[in-house]
Amino acid sequence: MRFIFLLFASLAITQSYLPASVLEAEQCLKKAVSEVARIADHSANSSALAVSVRPVLVNIISFDLMTRRAVGPGWREFTVAQQKEATDLFTTLVIRTYAGKFTPGEFPEITYKSALSPVPGRVEISTSILYKGSHYEVIYRQEESVAWRITDVVIEGVSMIATYRTQFDSQFKQGGAPAVINALKKSVASQP
Repeated sequence: MRFIFLLFASLAITQSYLPASVLEAEQCLKKAVSEVARIADHSANSSALAVSVRPVLVNIISFDLMTRRAVGPGWREFTVAQQKEATDLFTTLVIRTYAGKFTPGEFPEITYKSALSPVPGRVEISTSILYKGSHYEVIYRQEESVAWRITDVVIEGVSMIATYRTQFDSQFKQGGAPAVINALKKSVASQP
């Protein structure tokens, strides 16, 4: 009987904790989205937007973790200098790609839907986004380390990390870390 009481007590504590963590993750995401919207309203073009939103995105996105996961198992074979260079390039690529999707002065209408915590320290926040007449379903995956950080974005069922991993895995198999870094350099150079 005592075991059952302890089990229910621990479940009650866990369940009361999860909504608070989910709420905190949602608040972090909403604050960052609001800040990006404010910046987008005052940006002259997508290049200016990329520069202006960088500090906000670096604060809410775990680019270190995203780069490591996008590269996959080959990451362990990168030197520390190569890891840093790949992370810097990947960060620039993602931010420029993100900024290039928006017209300065226009920002999507975002409806926050369900949020869930599949395991402690991880939250998935579902959103519905309407932008220039097109509708998108987007899930922001966040993890808590020092603070809540986005670790993947799933757009219309397609994971950004999984997409990059497919590309980077192929490049890594062809030429190791230098091939991945060169591909990142080319991608960054092709972005406005």
